Amino acid sequence: MSLIEVKNLNVHYPIRSGFFNRITDYVYAVDGVDFEIKEGESYGLIGESGSGKSTIGKTVVGLEKATSGQIMYQGQDITNAKTRHKLNYNQDVQMIFQDSLSSLNPRKKIFEIIAEPLQNFENLEGKALHDRVIELLNTVGLDEDAAYKFPYQFSGGQRQRIGVARAVATNPKLIVADEPVSALDLSVQAQVLNYMKKIQREYGIGFLFISHDLGVVHHMCDHLAIMHRGRFVEVGTKEDIYNNPQHIYTKRLLAAIPEVDVKNRKQHRMKRRQIEKEFNEDQSKYYDKDGKVYPLRQISETHFVALPEEGGQ
Repeated sequence: MSLIEVKNLNVHYPIRSGFFNRITDYVYAVDGVDFEIKEGESYGLIGESGSGKSTIGKTVVGLEKATSGQIMYQGQDITNAKTRHKLNYNQDVQMIFQDSLSSLNPRKKIFEIIAEPLQNFENLEGKALHDRVIELLNTVGLDEDAAYKFPYQFSGGQRQRIGVARAVATNPKLIVADEPVSALDLSVQAQVLNYMKKIQREYGIGFLFISHDLGVVHHMCDHLAIMHRGRFVEVGTKEDIYNNPQHIYTKRLLAAIPEVDVKNRKQHRMKRRQIEKEFNEDQSKYYDKDGKVYPLRQISETHFVALPEEGGQ
């Protein structure tokens, strides 16, 4: 059963110019995307900065307004704020932000930060509230002392784990994780990702995992969508994307994953240069005359690629 179903989602921002400040064009941040997330599933959105992936995440949460399209939750379109309130959507769908420091109120102690959603949605107070906050901190590997400190007293990885604890506080059904580990060292990334996997197993939470790093997403997600220029260029299972990439942009992202095989680094470098050359010289095979991504075409039961009708495999 689908937890969230996104249908033909568009988020367009107007460009105004001239003396009368009229709308002369639009930025097509998200330009007609479709996907669904099942209960307890991790779905990955991958793309470079400006591709539109974070805009999708913010629109799903309700921080951005959709220009058109539908986001279905429990059979109802929650692009309307009144519907979100009626379904307790803001309790069921939480977000982990990229910048852990700015997402935590610097004037509040950690106890207050985590307690706030518990007070708003669960009406907890007193000992029950205290015990729940400490339980959440323990879940992400922090002790009780952490509850009485301010955000600036923690490292980036610790703050991100606090963000995870806050997101889990309301027992959500879906967490939108927007580049949650991109600002962290590799070893700390692994710690945060492992805590997120642990929480998913314990609570059965679904994740919309947004990242530019295919190496990180490989650890978290079973189904992926590669995004470029506001549209999906390739959608499939983890095996489809990593073992049989078809779109040149997907190949470009995969080639950017660091290799630990030092003996063959020359061959890896040559491969990256060849893919970059193909991306620059053969874009007409993968994008239309206006530079837009082609509609997705199904090439297997689970694999979809943006290719022209006469192209593909």
